[in-house]
Order: sequence, then C-alpha cells, then structure tokens
Amino acid sequence: MVLKESSLDKSTPISQLDSQILTDLVFAPILDIKDLKNDNRIDFVGGIRGLKELERRCQEDCVCAIALHACSIEELMAVADADMIMPPKSTWFEPKPRSGFVVRVFDDEQ
Repeated sequence: MVLKESSLDKSTPISQLDSQILTDLVFAPILDIKDLKNDNRIDFVGGIRGLKELERRCQEDCVCAIALHACSIEELMAVADADMIMPPKSTWFEPKPRSGFVVRVFDDEQ
C-alpha cells in the first residue's frame, strides 16, 4: 500500500510510524478500534512467528491479518529523542535483550 503524501501526518515521530498510520487511518476511523491493548477484535502476533502464523490464524480464528515492516532503529530513536513512548503493537525485538544490556549515552550539551 502506498499512501498519498497529503494523507500523512508528520507532526511527531509517532505519527510517522506504520503502526500509527494504520491506527489513525484504518483502525480508529473505519473499524472503531481505539484501544489496541484491550479491544478483543485485534490481536498481535510476534514477528518471530512470521507470515505462516498470520496465515494459520486467518484460517482458524481471524478475518484478516496485516503484516508490517519492523520499525527502524532510527524511528525508535526519534521517538525516544522526542521523549515519547512507542505506541502499542509497534515494536518487536528478537532476541529479547536482557535488562540493562542496552545503554544510551546522553550528551550534556543539547
């Protein structure tokens, strides 16, 4: 799918994420899904399971499945640098890093 440039909100790093664009343009206005964490009409399949799991779920208990590219480290850092939090269902890291394994050094000069 390719969106028209005019339909994209570029006001924040979050509004530019594929998962947020899908929420803003499809889930909320068309399907009336506003709470991705708690709405029982939407589910999340971790990236490590792959497209085969999405196909299996569609055959068993889903109406459709949507696969998104993983967010880039640049997108993740842009959200963090803006002091924002990634939206629900927008990240999947594999293998999972141990707590304290990832460190970000902040410059004093900003």
